[in-house]
Amino acid sequence: MAPARDRRTGFSRRRQYGAFLAYVLAVAGAVVGAVLLVASTFNPPAFGALRMTLGSVTAPISGAFVAVGDAVSGVPDTIGHYFFVHDENARLRAELEQSRKLLQTARTIAYDNRRLRRLLAIRDRTADTVAVARLVSSTGSSGRRFALLNAGRWQGVMPGMGVRGPEGLVGRVTEAGPAASRVLLLTDPESIVPVRRTRDGMPAIAVGRGDGTLDVRSVATNVRLAKGELFVTSGTGGLYAPNIPVARIQTAGGDVAVAKPFSHPDTLDFAIVQRAFMPMPPPAPAPRP
Repeated sequence: MAPARDRRTGFSRRRQYGAFLAYVLAVAGAVVGAVLLVASTFNPPAFGALRMTLGSVTAPISGAFVAVGDAVSGVPDTIGHYFFVHDENARLRAELEQSRKLLQTARTIAYDNRRLRRLLAIRDRTADTVAVARLVSSTGSSGRRFALLNAGRWQGVMPGMGVRGPEGLVGRVTEAGPAASRVLLLTDPESIVPVRRTRDGMPAIAVGRGDGTLDVRSVATNVRLAKGELFVTSGTGGLYAPNIPVARIQTAGGDVAVAKPFSHPDTLDFAIVQRAFMPMPPPAPAPRP
């Protein structure tokens, strides 16, 4: 049977050294405490200087421990703040997206209102307005250029009537059904519109090219068509009312120049159908006496 281990200090050198070191530290602490007590009693200035010296040494260490404690204690707050900010950002993003949709809707409504006000102003100025209707569709990829108008004979629309928008002439009605009409656009190759130059009244003819542009052909000879010149309907022929904007010269030329129409059916929402213009007949010659 193995002998029981004796746990007294004298049988372990390590424990002996530990006990001795503890006694030394205790005695040293008592001596230092007594010295400090005597110094604080008999020499307060020296004790104050010593105390501040020790404070200067221990202050950084204490500050480091305090900073570590604050950081550790602030971890839960930081985590909670992160999740709060994340949720708040998601909510703000949703509100911003909703505001963008509302802003886009408001801009669309304002744009439509401006166009409708301009159409109403045109309708109020002209006594030959038949109907104000929506252009449902238009051909933009083929050589022929037509548009569909959601107004027909029930609204008084008949073939041969001119169609215009806020910016200018669109075309003329070629076919009319009960509640829909087919409009031949200005840019169709079969479209021919008598026009005149605004600055001097020079007569010309606007012919569709089938590619979204027009050819302006001067009736007079030896004429130079400059870029930016404006052409409006002349009223000749009794179909389109005079002074409706038609096109602006895009490429300078001689007797013939390429022009861009003012009205674009692809971006046009509503249009006005007008009665066919009938120019006044010339006055009859006075009878001879």
